[in-house]
Amino acid sequence: MKKLIDLITEVAEQGFEACGYDKNLGKVTLSNRPDLCEYQCNGAMAGAKIYKKAPIMIANDVVGKLAEKTEMFEEITAVNPGFINMKLSGVFLAEYLERMNGEEKLGVSQKETPETIVIDYGGPNVAKPLHVGHLRSAIIGESMKRLCRFLGHQVIGDVHLGDWGLQMGLIIEELKERKPELPYFDEDYSGDYPEEAPFTIGELEEIYPAASAKSKVDEAFAKKAHDATYKLQNGNRGYLAVWNHILCVSVADLKKNYEKLGVTFDIWKKESDVQGLIPDMVKQMREQGFAHESQGALVVDVSEETDAKEVPPCILLKSDGATLYSTTDLATLVEREKLFSPDRILYVVDKRQSLHFTQVFRCAKKTGIVRPKVRLDFLGFGTMNGRDGKPFKTRDGGIMRLEYLIQEIGDAVYGKIMENRSMEEADAKETAKMIGLAALKYGDLSNQAAKDYVFDVERFISFEGDTGPYILYTIVRIKSIQARYESLADHYEREGKILPAASESEKALQLQASRVQDALLSAFNEQAPHKICQYVYELSNAFNRFYHETKIMAEEDKERQAAYIRLLCLVRRVLETCIDLLGFEAPDRM
Repeated sequence: MKKLIDLITEVAEQGFEACGYDKNLGKVTLSNRPDLCEYQCNGAMAGAKIYKKAPIMIANDVVGKLAEKTEMFEEITAVNPGFINMKLSGVFLAEYLERMNGEEKLGVSQKETPETIVIDYGGPNVAKPLHVGHLRSAIIGESMKRLCRFLGHQVIGDVHLGDWGLQMGLIIEELKERKPELPYFDEDYSGDYPEEAPFTIGELEEIYPAASAKSKVDEAFAKKAHDATYKLQNGNRGYLAVWNHILCVSVADLKKNYEKLGVTFDIWKKESDVQGLIPDMVKQMREQGFAHESQGALVVDVSEETDAKEVPPCILLKSDGATLYSTTDLATLVEREKLFSPDRILYVVDKRQSLHFTQVFRCAKKTGIVRPKVRLDFLGFGTMNGRDGKPFKTRDGGIMRLEYLIQEIGDAVYGKIMENRSMEEADAKETAKMIGLAALKYGDLSNQAAKDYVFDVERFISFEGDTGPYILYTIVRIKSIQARYESLADHYEREGKILPAASESEKALQLQASRVQDALLSAFNEQAPHKICQYVYELSNAFNRFYHETKIMAEEDKERQAAYIRLLCLVRRVLETCIDLLGFEAPDRM
């Protein structure tokens, strides 16, 4: 289904063409003066230079032609110095909304040739709990995954775990010092290793920071950890068994906590999955002349003449032969090409990694790791800060675990609900979880991804203003009106349909509802979930204005009342579709 603005543009183009002007002058935009009109066309201004004619004369020509031939407009006027102002016909708008209502996805256009898109939006290291630093990647990536899928693309969401670095050696060596009797550390042991891990997730989360701290002050321990990492990566049987336990225990905990956040992944790939691809990849780069030695390291030059700032070479191997994140990321691209042959790969990562991904992307393109037509996109996000403007910390200065953050905001909402005593305790707890998650996600996603923002619980859980709870409250209000209408004994005798607006606020609501496709396509094209937040906030405001100005339940004209309800059903569908793309849902009561 075509966007409303595209339909208007087509008619405007026909008007310009019928008057002997270039039809491309007929581009229509939303009015920047909504007090004067709803849409506008400024093509006559550009046409004046081409046709050596006053713009108001061109505008008058086109308006005259359109006024004769279309019933799309309630009013279309030429205004000095050459603007064309448009107000849509109420009948045309109501019919457009009815067509939307009959479409499974609200008439939002699906890609004729869907892309295969891989989204990398996890990146946690195993053996560590999820913390607030993982929040933005997870919820921005989840929203982009849902949006891409909604528009008809084939999407593969990858958590891409860090499981193969020095942290593994640190854990293994610390465990060896604590429990030297375990069979994993007996080089003569040839039997089967225990199926149960020799640690719980709680113990594992204590072991890593202890080992990391020790390595900074104990050189001998640090050397042993490096040796353990080397042995693991070269196939030591006992160490591989410990590593497998670490994976199993960590992934189970990660899945539980991602689930609390409403985030899921299609594949759980790991750095270790691509280690076997690295030797051939490096060999090929050497043989093709892309890789060369520089100060002992093996590098690929990726600078370009147009660079405003120096872009250092991409390092494949350090002087001691060790790999880096760049090596692993390149090998992951090799694997993704083999497994999925994607059209696009989107990395949702801290914006401070921008240079790293510039190097990796250029190296991948230059060396032919990915096909020339593959898009490699970097969606860099800013930090979530406390009220002091610094990265968010706990009260004692530590990094807060993500599950505690979710619990904290849920508890704050629960307290607010119980103050009003509006529902039973058990219901209040479930509702608080839903509202808390909406508050958390909307509070993050409503900000432009690249910008830092301040995490403010009190503001996020407010039922007023540009917040998740305000959006949910709007949906719950619509549900309540629908339920009251359904309980009426004297319904309109036929199925209702959306009628031309009877008031300014109703038309404003209709116009806003009609623009959902514009918002979703804009969010996709710009990789900007905040555009969806902006849209649902404006739609909620339009509904609440209409609600306060219209006596829906007291309306005596039953056909008009049924039309109101039909419009509200559509608005609810639009809102619920959008918040699902943002990754949360509305309760039945608040």
